[in-house]
Amino acid sequence: MPELPEVETTVAGLRSVLEGDTLTRVEPRRADLRFPIPVDLRQRLTGARVTGLSRRAKYGLVETDRGDMMIFHLGMSGRWRIDPAEIGAHDHLLIETGRGRLLALNDPRRFGSLDLVRSDAWEAYLPFTRMGPEPLGADFDTDRLAAALAGKATSIKAALLDQRIVAGLGNIYVCEALNMAGIAPTRPAGKIGRARLALLVEAIRTVLTAAITAGGSTLRDYARPDGELGYFSKQWRVYGREGEVCPCGGVVRRRVDGGRSTFYCPKCQK
Repeated sequence: MPELPEVETTVAGLRSVLEGDTLTRVEPRRADLRFPIPVDLRQRLTGARVTGLSRRAKYGLVETDRGDMMIFHLGMSGRWRIDPAEIGAHDHLLIETGRGRLLALNDPRRFGSLDLVRSDAWEAYLPFTRMGPEPLGADFDTDRLAAALAGKATSIKAALLDQRIVAGLGNIYVCEALNMAGIAPTRPAGKIGRARLALLVEAIRTVLTAAITAGGSTLRDYARPDGELGYFSKQWRVYGREGEVCPCGGVVRRRVDGGRSTFYCPKCQK
């Protein structure tokens, strides 16, 4: 699944094409993805000018001068294609701009979503009301994380994947950050001391920033809007590296928790 860095990279790519331009054609090519597409999306967005693009957790936000905001989620396999040579069966939303650009939201598995809200009420969008702070924002610090984890018996990995504690983290970058901070993924979240939580906050920021700089991770279904794949996977410390050597010299292991693979090093993660 595209995670926060992939969505950030996607938004940056879309910003270079959409911001300041007019949407001359907005064509949903099916009635739903994971959820129904708003029936008035075409009407409300056609002719509107894009005034800004941003991100909340793993969602992309496209704001217009009509006071409407389109919110998209890439699901498991979604990506935006810019100026595709031809339209494919899995291109479920087409957008043309006044400058002659064509964008296609491609989602073979249809686990993504498209929604439309008023720009001045986007924070009340139901998924956002249940989210914790952005991991790269000023609100995410050791105090905030310690308070959110206090008394929790669940594992630290499961806690970090809980969007109510911190928004936007996914399996890949949680594994990476825990390894960088030297914390075992199975350690009870409520029993980690402040000093180690401070290391974890810094590791989360470092891993996400490096991934965004590198353009996201090379996943089977993921590509940036310009069609280029990201390269952060070449820098992975433990994810996908079972049996290989950890930066500390130990051997990376894999375990399955809740149907997800957890990669870690028993030598340096305690």
